[in-house]
Amino acid sequence: MEKEVLITALKKIVKPYIQDEEAFENLSENTDFIKDLKINSANLVDVILDVEDEFDIIVDNESMEKMLTVKAALEIIETKLSEK
Repeated sequence: MEKEVLITALKKIVKPYIQDEEAFENLSENTDFIKDLKINSANLVDVILDVEDEFDIIVDNESMEKMLTVKAALEIIETKLSEK
């Protein structure tokens, strides 16, 4: 799946949980979900569950702990999709 498609899908998933609209508008691979978008840890779990539903993948606990930035999320999604 193309990175742009993944980023668009990821933006749609995180939008309901963000607290910083400006950071969301400038979202890039370096965007940190907690520091930049101000998504709290409970909502980050919701984001991960939504990612699982959207891409029909299972994100294991080890991957979940690493999924703190857009880049990390994209890498995990791409890895899980390639394992299917």
